[in-house]
Amino acid sequence: MPEIAPHVARMPGSGVRHILERALRRPGTIILAVGEPGEVAGERIRDAASQAWREGAIRYTPNGGIPALREAIRDKLARENALDVDLEQIWVTVGATQALHLAMALTLSQGDEVLVPDPGYTTFTMNAHLLQATPVPYPLRPGRAFQPDLAELESLVTPRTRGIIVNTPSNPLGSTFDRPTLEALIALARRHDLWLISDEVYERFTWGERHVSPATLDDDGRVLSVFSMSKTYAMTGARVGWLVTPPGWRQTMLRVQESVVSCVDEPSQRAAAEALTGDQAAVGRSAAHYRDNLAAATALLDARGLRYLDPTGAFYLWIDVAHVSGGDVVAWCERFLDEEGVAVAPGSAFGASGEGWIRVCVASDRDELLEGLSRIPAPARP
Repeated sequence: MPEIAPHVARMPGSGVRHILERALRRPGTIILAVGEPGEVAGERIRDAASQAWREGAIRYTPNGGIPALREAIRDKLARENALDVDLEQIWVTVGATQALHLAMALTLSQGDEVLVPDPGYTTFTMNAHLLQATPVPYPLRPGRAFQPDLAELESLVTPRTRGIIVNTPSNPLGSTFDRPTLEALIALARRHDLWLISDEVYERFTWGERHVSPATLDDDGRVLSVFSMSKTYAMTGARVGWLVTPPGWRQTMLRVQESVVSCVDEPSQRAAAEALTGDQAAVGRSAAHYRDNLAAATALLDARGLRYLDPTGAFYLWIDVAHVSGGDVVAWCERFLDEEGVAVAPGSAFGASGEGWIRVCVASDRDELLEGLSRIPAPARP
């Protein structure tokens, strides 16, 4: 029997998915491990997809997406991100997951290195392995409020380094990078002639300074930007995202998109276009719900003496459980699930720097969230 390619066999799995699968086998579990919005996409969004099915609009679309959606994305980027892009720079993808994979496949060759945040979204590292590139973690540490140390980051650059991945607001941390930090990262990429891949999936949920898209700071076409409908519009299962490329990539993108998925299904694209062009009140309500949940959750953690990173974006809490995890937070999360019926994501699933921490999603029902957090053992009082 032939064997699968060795680099695929070496590809790490998802520590978050491991916990989720275990939780789904246990009825009644409070699941706080997965980044799933608690809301349901609005009725008009669902109706747009339904209408497409009723019309039989289920044939191939252009590789880059239907014109109505690409135009809606272009207008959204201009209005909200201060990005002025041509339609041919916008490529509709099967969620941000495919957009991220495309961005990395377009810029990395076998043996190349890519700098990835640690802690950082698991797919950054998984994609690098799948593409036979080498992920090189750049640590984000508690002592710096999980902000990058630019000198340390630059010391990781080698002749094989081809790119750096930036994720703000961050999954899993709930942190954000401010404009000066992004300017410094762009300058670093320019000094070493690197690509910068920007994951902006949580762009609409910031709790302080307004989100800054790194591409607005780019003057020589080295930034590829990844966006998604999933979190903003509670459309995780619809699988619609998009990649914004530098100018002049149309012919390359036509070939690459055709080889991977050809196109995204039209019903989902119509739903996305409706979401982007219609009333945005639901997005504001979602943001208010997440912000209020964060406030209630952090008040509970403060009262119980649990340490956490003060979130400035996304809908996650990054909580220190080193006082009980004993140096193996994965094993502790498994015990916590089995004994307390609460599923949380182990921090080490997002990189070695996450050991001793957990990620909690606050997008669910508030009572369930607070009940789950109340079961985390508190540290001993001095």
